[in-house]
Amino acid sequence: MNAIGSDLRVGPAADRAELYALGRQLRVDSVRASTAAGSGHPSSSMSAADLMAVLMARHLRYDWDDPANPANDHLILSKGHASPLLYSMFRAAGVISEDELMNTYRRSGRLQGHPTPVLPWVDVATGSLGQGIGYGVGVALAGSKLDRLPYRVWVLCGDSEMAEGSVWEALDKAAHYELNNFTAIIDVNRLGQTGATEFGWDVERYAHRVTAFGCRSLTIDGHDIDEITAAYEAVELADRPTVIIARTVKGSGFSEIENKPDWHGKQLPEDMAQRAIEELGGVTAIHVRGPLPEGAQSAESLGSQESQQSPGTGGPSAPSRSQSQAADGQRAATAQRAAPIEPPRFELGEKIATRKAFGQALAALGARPDVVALDGEVGNSTYTELFEKDHPQRFFQMYIAEQQMVATAVGFSVRGYRPFAATFAAFLTRAHDFLRMAAISQADLCVVGSHCGVEIGADGPSQMGLEDIAMMRSVHDSTVLYPSDAPSAAALTIAMADLPGISYLRTTRGGYPVLYGPDERFPIGGCKVWGESPDDVVTLVGAGVTLHECLSAATELARQGIATRVVDLYSVKPIDAESLGRCAQQTRLLMVVEDHHPEGGIGEAVAAVIAKGWPRQAGARFAHLAVESLPGSASTPQALDAAGLSAEHIVRAVRSELDRDGLPSGKPTLRSE
Repeated sequence: MNAIGSDLRVGPAADRAELYALGRQLRVDSVRASTAAGSGHPSSSMSAADLMAVLMARHLRYDWDDPANPANDHLILSKGHASPLLYSMFRAAGVISEDELMNTYRRSGRLQGHPTPVLPWVDVATGSLGQGIGYGVGVALAGSKLDRLPYRVWVLCGDSEMAEGSVWEALDKAAHYELNNFTAIIDVNRLGQTGATEFGWDVERYAHRVTAFGCRSLTIDGHDIDEITAAYEAVELADRPTVIIARTVKGSGFSEIENKPDWHGKQLPEDMAQRAIEELGGVTAIHVRGPLPEGAQSAESLGSQESQQSPGTGGPSAPSRSQSQAADGQRAATAQRAAPIEPPRFELGEKIATRKAFGQALAALGARPDVVALDGEVGNSTYTELFEKDHPQRFFQMYIAEQQMVATAVGFSVRGYRPFAATFAAFLTRAHDFLRMAAISQADLCVVGSHCGVEIGADGPSQMGLEDIAMMRSVHDSTVLYPSDAPSAAALTIAMADLPGISYLRTTRGGYPVLYGPDERFPIGGCKVWGESPDDVVTLVGAGVTLHECLSAATELARQGIATRVVDLYSVKPIDAESLGRCAQQTRLLMVVEDHHPEGGIGEAVAAVIAKGWPRQAGARFAHLAVESLPGSASTPQALDAAGLSAEHIVRAVRSELDRDGLPSGKPTLRSE
């Protein structure tokens, strides 16, 4: 399989024959890479090869040697299983080597089964179908409304994923914001994983739906270079988002698998792969460099400079003009981010909801130009409306579309912004898969869930976020914060703006007394311990509304002669294992009280800390109060009482646990190592 044509270069002026040859190379390389790996989706890659050949040669304005160039177009592979095609494009562009392509999916390698941003030419991780198009809308929205740069966003979708509701949320928002810099390409190859897709090759059905959502639709033969070119040229003049609906053949180019079922996700055996390569014309090494973005220098203009490196080894060692401009902008943005933010001030004892304190702190954070806010049409409840009032140009209404709200936030993160996305905690569960994938993308974004727990009272169980802590704790490398009063909510909101990865702030509906002064600090991974003394028998652990109930319960227990300390566990993840371990050693009973289901919440987080310390921390009995039964509509006090989370219930539970040991009070008997 020796490469041929290694000196052939294809660019914006490529003719039809050269583009067909490039399409064949992308197919051959998709087969070679997947067969060598023993895994992959060659047939899904082959159907879109001509679409990508024309795009990368003639229309994708991209400086492959400078992937951080802010003027670059963005290509998002929503059908992430077609990664062999994407990696074949990277080989054609000269940014990965033949050896790396043939070692696709190797452990510790960059070319994974579905693309991730470990590769500098990949913006987001894809593979959970129906998400890439949403991310693309977010990136396009940033370009249109914030960056004010002429880059275009191209998203390659599969026809199977068009059954996902999130796709239509994305197109709806693309039309709403008139994103004429956004183009989706649907590879309608008719066959899904288990057979024909819902609409097969009925491209008009797709076109009617796309048009109904306010986007422009173009139907083409996805293997006809002239039709593909005409569609891409039409995009340049579009006054709204465009969706190109391309009829293609799965496995195109190899007669043994063309348009045949049961080849989804299957690599070709060695003998079949050899026949496919021969039928497609053999292995070639066509090198492609398409049009550059505005302000970038061509390879030819740099040809006399020693800084220009050979394909596959990276970019120029000396900064280009675009790199210098980006560096200047980065320095300015860093200086503005470093400027101190003046947090809102509160009076001790003043009753204020943590959701309102969040909104006030977010508005203050608006002094940073990288901070943006997204709302799910509940801004007057989450108080993101305060940010909208002060910074309307960086506020984006996503309406009741939580998946697209998170997808847009990820898109903003791609462009270097710090997005805060807020809605009711209960409704964030719809977007869990987007949050999971955002973590794989290593996106930096802040998520806020309000109206959590039975505390919201009369609205009933459909509105009560009782699963959100478990959901957000399970997200890779996430941060989970749960403030109990206004100053802690404001401080944690401001801290979130500089946290890596996905951070989550849980806020409550009702107003509760301010507990902390203006100079109190809330380090991530810390906690606050109230009333600690050497005579303590009980440790109560609370957060949010239950902290206030725990403090009331501690007062009553002290009146009964049971010395009790209270832990404000405002940082649920990372958790203060040292402080909790000390409390488990020093007190007889450690009881967690949380307004959340018992599964995956604060109780399990604390129990894990205690379990890791066994037997050193075995002096304390562990107890857990959580929302065990299905709640109903009631006032807040009634709802907390019915769930067994009120101060009165906490006191009873403590007495019951201590009575089991026959030690209603007094210092614990500590066990030795």
